[in-house]
Amino acid sequence: MASDLKGKVETEFEIKAPPQKFYQMFRKTAHHLPNAAGDHVQGVDVHEGDWESHGSVKVWKYTVDGKQEWFKEKVEFDDENNMVSMVGLEGDVFQHYRSFKPVYHVVPKGEGSLAKLSIEFERLDANVPPPNKYLNVMVNVTKDMDAHLQKA
Repeated sequence: MASDLKGKVETEFEIKAPPQKFYQMFRKTAHHLPNAAGDHVQGVDVHEGDWESHGSVKVWKYTVDGKQEWFKEKVEFDDENNMVSMVGLEGDVFQHYRSFKPVYHVVPKGEGSLAKLSIEFERLDANVPPPNKYLNVMVNVTKDMDAHLQKA
């Protein structure tokens, strides 16, 4: 029964930024994300560690469906594959989910990249919908970051 509560939502789409450039924004300059995607991300702060270290803990303030929420995560960097995983520790999502792990993965495609976004999750009960609204936030943040990187 409990396995019915686990799942994954995912999407992929093309962006103009090269994989390394996009990935480095998460890897080294996540504190600039509110500048790039201010409609969706209001703030990100280091709670433990620093901006660049694998295993650092960050607290995000973001907007979903017009409501401000927060999310504390432990970051996992995969430099070889340009992939950032955010293992959820605390935050508003845990009112509905037992586990929550957003993943941003960018791979080369033409002169730009293919952004592969996903959220691995476990719902608290069967009445909780899949976290599609959070995946939509990830898509919007990615598109805003891509536009920001085009200007940089």
